[in-house]
Amino acid sequence: MAVSKERKQEVLAGYEEWLKKSQAVILVEYTGAKMKDLDAIRAKVREVGGEFHVLKNTLARRAFAASGMDFPKDFLVKSTAVSFAFTDPASTAKALTDAMKGKDFIKVKGGFMTGQVLNAAQVKALADMPPLPVVRAQLLGVLQAPAGKLVCTIAEPARGLAAVIKAFSEKANTANAAA
Repeated sequence: MAVSKERKQEVLAGYEEWLKKSQAVILVEYTGAKMKDLDAIRAKVREVGGEFHVLKNTLARRAFAASGMDFPKDFLVKSTAVSFAFTDPASTAKALTDAMKGKDFIKVKGGFMTGQVLNAAQVKALADMPPLPVVRAQLLGVLQAPAGKLVCTIAEPARGLAAVIKAFSEKANTANAAA
């Protein structure tokens, strides 16, 4: 059954809307996949605030071009599904690669993030990055470390003086007790 021109325009508008909201997109080939496998991947990606959709290559090519994303031609051949990262690209890439483990029928073609095309190895590197909350916590730790060291450095002379006074008072108490 042929898809009407109006329906194609609706689908194209939907693709373009997803692309506008996305911080990154990851394209995968899913040749030979069963629907339940795709649903499992879709659910895993949704858990981290992303979307996973099977796209028609011709309409996807037009949507990507309209959004200023220039992909290599081999990215939009065979069966194509796209993961849209709406919140955290690293978490979405990790969820996608975790869901793909042990499934030979699906492989990463590449992606697009911050105006740059990503190959499959770069998508894997993105998936290996820690999630955004972890990166924020690490950055906060790095920023707080110098302040903590400064406090210790400033407090150390007073701490040393207190230890000397305590030692003298204990020595005086033991001398008085012996006398």
